[in-house]
Amino acid sequence: MDIVGSVAKELNFKVPQVENTIKLFDEGATVPFIARYRKEVTGNLDEEQIRDVIEKITYYRNLEKRKEEVIRLIEEQGKLTEELQKSIVNAMKLQEVEDLYLPYKKKKKTKADIAKEQGLEPLSEFALAKGTTMEQLEKEAEKYVTEEVADVKAAIEGVHLIIAQDISENIKIREFLRDKIAKFGILTSKVIEKNKENDEKGVYQDYYEYSEQIGRSASNRILALNRGEKEKILKVDIDIDEKNEETIINFILNTFENKNLTEFFRGVIKDSLDRLAYPSIKNEVRNIYTEKAEEEAINIFSENLEKLLLQPPLAKKTLMGLDPGYRTGCKMVIINKDGFYETNDVLFLVDGVHNERQLATAKKKILDYVAKYDVDIIAIGNGTASRETEAFVADLIKEMKKKVSYLIVNEAGASIYSASKLAIEEFPDLDVTARGAISIARRIQDPMAELVKIDPKSIGVGMYQHDVNQKKLNETLEQTIEHVVNNVGVNINTASWALLSFVSGIKKNVAKNLVDYRHENGDFKDRKQLKKVKGLGDKAFEQMAGFVVVPDSENPLDNTIIHPESYHVAEIILKEAGCKVEDLKADLDAVRQKLQKIDLEKIIKENDFGRETAKDVYEALLKDRRDPRDEFEKPLLRSDILNMDDLTEGMVLEGTVRNVAKFGAFVDIGLKNDALIHISEIAEKFVSDATKELSVGQIIKVKILSLDKERGRVGLTRKGI
Repeated sequence: MDIVGSVAKELNFKVPQVENTIKLFDEGATVPFIARYRKEVTGNLDEEQIRDVIEKITYYRNLEKRKEEVIRLIEEQGKLTEELQKSIVNAMKLQEVEDLYLPYKKKKKTKADIAKEQGLEPLSEFALAKGTTMEQLEKEAEKYVTEEVADVKAAIEGVHLIIAQDISENIKIREFLRDKIAKFGILTSKVIEKNKENDEKGVYQDYYEYSEQIGRSASNRILALNRGEKEKILKVDIDIDEKNEETIINFILNTFENKNLTEFFRGVIKDSLDRLAYPSIKNEVRNIYTEKAEEEAINIFSENLEKLLLQPPLAKKTLMGLDPGYRTGCKMVIINKDGFYETNDVLFLVDGVHNERQLATAKKKILDYVAKYDVDIIAIGNGTASRETEAFVADLIKEMKKKVSYLIVNEAGASIYSASKLAIEEFPDLDVTARGAISIARRIQDPMAELVKIDPKSIGVGMYQHDVNQKKLNETLEQTIEHVVNNVGVNINTASWALLSFVSGIKKNVAKNLVDYRHENGDFKDRKQLKKVKGLGDKAFEQMAGFVVVPDSENPLDNTIIHPESYHVAEIILKEAGCKVEDLKADLDAVRQKLQKIDLEKIIKENDFGRETAKDVYEALLKDRRDPRDEFEKPLLRSDILNMDDLTEGMVLEGTVRNVAKFGAFVDIGLKNDALIHISEIAEKFVSDATKELSVGQIIKVKILSLDKERGRVGLTRKGI
């Protein structure tokens, strides 16, 4: 099979694009490196296109391996025919290969296998032969009566079993069934009465009596049904209505040449479907839809995570981080404007839980810390006692001389970070509660740098993340983090090893070595010095160098996205403008004015430079290194509190999108729980997918649509604003 040719055709790329991309990947190049620094080689493919190439190539390589294995296994049984081998070799899908292998797959001995061992296979062929009548079949069956086959009835029963099994293993019939059930099957679920009490909160109530055409069933419903079935609350099945079943039976009947035994064959087909074909095909169809639903859930999770990581940092702000609590008090830390930890304390500030003396002490302490450290923002975790802490802070802000704002921070995963090895390494002398408060505060200062320290599944921006394929989920989320980190770029002198481990070409152990080297030798002076780090060879340097910057390097090119392998290109472009590299430090504006006047096309031709590389180098010299996070909205800062009692229907507010699913989004409007904006309320126009309209971190205007004060639920709309 021509794998490269097939992938090129499928993705509508040129063959050399696919060939060169996979060659680079096989040689150990990372996707961000290929996308940014090998544009000429790939014909300018972006990261997504490169991942598509890798995914397809991997699929076809695995398919070829499986074909070889199946051919070997059938050959070992002595049953491999030329025609069968050809069919396997020409198969383009894994499912096709598995269908072809099914009749030869080692499985438990069936009744049909026993009938074959009793010598009844020729009789089944006789039954299928054109023109055979029931009378003739019965007469022929007499010849097959033996000690093992008691009578004619037993012989015909054996024929029935053999044909039924053959039907269930026929590749064309299975394809037809799969297609029909995938299109017209009815997905149903019923509550298992004896286990109903286990669904205490009525999570699966909507599915106690449910049916819907499977092709129309939304991903979140499929995953909910799967979970309900796993928890033994629901019995899930796929029904086939009479009309479609009749179509299926007639299709199978038409594959038989003998039209005289139609009634007999009808019974065989019905038995084959109910006992053998339906159970396995229904499973396959459910797996197909589950895979699709999982892929959708993983993609939504990935998009939400990307938006969360790309939230703009509130840099150069001094922060007070508060991790609220009742009994054990509220943990407080101060993080200075450079991201370094200053001090920690415990405050007892919940009115009605703590006494007047404790409240007065907490008030004095906060005012003193704000004044001493010149605090700009108070970051409050959204867990237990969050709203009581917010009320205390909001009242206190009114008494402060300087302008201080606060915001509620999603603290999901902070407790996981606080007990992790990394947190212990960073703050060996602090307890877990203080580390948790540090994580909450630093998520505001630099969300990406802080959130990469936590397992993305614990960050709280996905749904059904524990129900989907974990390997695929982890791979996708890692790719998302890798994409964001390399797109933003990393300061080699301030990054944690957790952040560095996502930089192109850097493995975990090398990331730790980089940080250790920095501790022992002080800050890196330039990119070249990276080569002195243990375990960082030429290949790793090639992959990483362009994604890390050294802001105070002697060589100003070390603070750009220009790769060291292209510094000579930068030097020639600068020379053409009558400048040197060091002039970039001396008078950047003057250099840029001169650069605007040069003929780049002439330089490319004269020096035989790669066009895309030369253009990127020129752009990098001409413009400051842009942080892609600058394009996103800054977090919503507050100075006063909002209660359920403050709300009325029709009120318009600003809120922050915390999580998005296909059916709607959860918005923080300043209440204890996030409010839901259903897909039908997102826009005046019809919206089929909320994730295409809203994204995590987005600040939106919303109107209160409904209030349920008893359950603490608020419905929102964006219509009519």
